[in-house]
Amino acid sequence: MFSDKKQKSIMDTSSQQNIIAHGTRIVGDIESKGPFRIDGSVEGNVRTEGKVVIGKAGNVIGTLEGVNVDVEGKFSGKLLIKGTLSLKSSAHIEGEVQVSKLAVEPGATFNATCSMKGAVKALNNGEKTSEKNDKGTERTA
Repeated sequence: MFSDKKQKSIMDTSSQQNIIAHGTRIVGDIESKGPFRIDGSVEGNVRTEGKVVIGKAGNVIGTLEGVNVDVEGKFSGKLLIKGTLSLKSSAHIEGEVQVSKLAVEPGATFNATCSMKGAVKALNNGEKTSEKNDKGTERTA
């Protein structure tokens, strides 16, 4: 009826969302495999393999490395995004951005230097791109 063996529960932390609530202030570096929602304030570096959402009340100062990031709040620093950076209309970004894809809603503030990793990768691989000028003539770069 009763067993001396204790069962161990294993949690899959990569699928559970980490939440930094409104009113919470974290100073320091954060590293996780799972997704984040930041509604508080973070001063430091954030590194995750999951998606990051910076809510309307969220404020991040530092370096953020992630796959996909949605910003509704404020970010200042360096964004290193492997996937898509989505800026909502209330977003305010300042700093340096490296991203594969960028989506910006009207009203968002984007004061940053931005490099698109896909375009840089294509140029570095020596791939030729072609485009048509206003006269319809194709030009190869």
